[in-house]
Amino acid sequence: MNANWNYPTSIRVGESRLSELGMCCLELNMRNPLLVTDPGLAELPIVKEALSACTSEGLSCSVFSDVQPNPTGTNVEQGVRVFKEGEHDGVIAFGGGSALDAGKAIALMAGQTISIWDLEDVGDNWTRADAKGIAPVVAVPTTAGTGSEVGRVSVILDEPNQVKRLIFHPDIVPAIVILDPVVTAGLPPFLTAATGMDALSHSLEAWCSPAYHPMAEGIAAEGIRLVREYLPVAVANGTNLEARTQMLVASTLGATAFQRGLGAMHALSHPLGALYNAHHGTLNAVLMPYVLVENRKVIEEPISRLARSIGIDDPGFSSFLDWVLQLRETLDIPQNLEALGIDDAQAERVGVMAEVDPSSGTNPILFNANQYQSLFLKALKGNLG
Repeated sequence: MNANWNYPTSIRVGESRLSELGMCCLELNMRNPLLVTDPGLAELPIVKEALSACTSEGLSCSVFSDVQPNPTGTNVEQGVRVFKEGEHDGVIAFGGGSALDAGKAIALMAGQTISIWDLEDVGDNWTRADAKGIAPVVAVPTTAGTGSEVGRVSVILDEPNQVKRLIFHPDIVPAIVILDPVVTAGLPPFLTAATGMDALSHSLEAWCSPAYHPMAEGIAAEGIRLVREYLPVAVANGTNLEARTQMLVASTLGATAFQRGLGAMHALSHPLGALYNAHHGTLNAVLMPYVLVENRKVIEEPISRLARSIGIDDPGFSSFLDWVLQLRETLDIPQNLEALGIDDAQAERVGVMAEVDPSSGTNPILFNANQYQSLFLKALKGNLG
């Protein structure tokens, strides 16, 4: 199955379409792109294949891989330095959410004279950027989860303050995206599960958001349906390219849908990721049922509609929650946050950080810091209530 889509950007879907990477760069007038990836991928054959696809089209191409699992402002600064020293003219963001976010941030900052923190997604900060200084980006996701390949935000860790900040500009959406299931086929089962649950969290929080955005609502429902049908298959058999394709699509749908907003899962996972350096998708997977229960009094009707639309038997909130819990068990997702090495030492701080996180503004209930602290402690101990 091959397809070319033009929403929300130019997307090329299908097996072995990584071979088109060099041509994609040429379309964007790149002659010397910088491929941004993470250390784990940098030495793998798939990166060498990507480089070969570029050099076969006559391009020069260098690699920057100093990207942490939660990319930092320092990582971005180092990448911008490499970009300038190598006189690069574009970015290939290649990898999971960390590499994609770092690549987009490097492309954004390549032509700026201000700090990256000046472009945090607050008010109209994005207008401070010189749009002409933003380098073009081709994105190649190697996981099906974050959807960063179609996002206008990079999540970057401000290390001195231990805060994940959302760096926003509408022009950092990659101009071309390649969704090639072959690239994701080697992802281990646990990471397939965790990143797939991240995709589910995006669509699910978008569905539950109180914001009015019917298009995003419809996209979210389809993203959830695809996760329900294909994530267990992709985890059980990583070489099933149909399942891998559909999960890449589900990831892209989730990130498109969350233009409607996110919620308490992300409001908590952002500070927990910053404070404990825990995997983002796994955090959302663990938090999911606890947040659903906490929001139940205002989301019962929309969740019942969702349960009907994706084919859950005896559709209702309880049956949907049972499906989420069963899915987590099938995928061997930890049942509580303690299993991730998280403790209650910073519980009060977690609550405060969650309340002011941008994602909290579209949670169905506007929790305060104390309520977020209580929710965190429930998820920490496994008290679903």
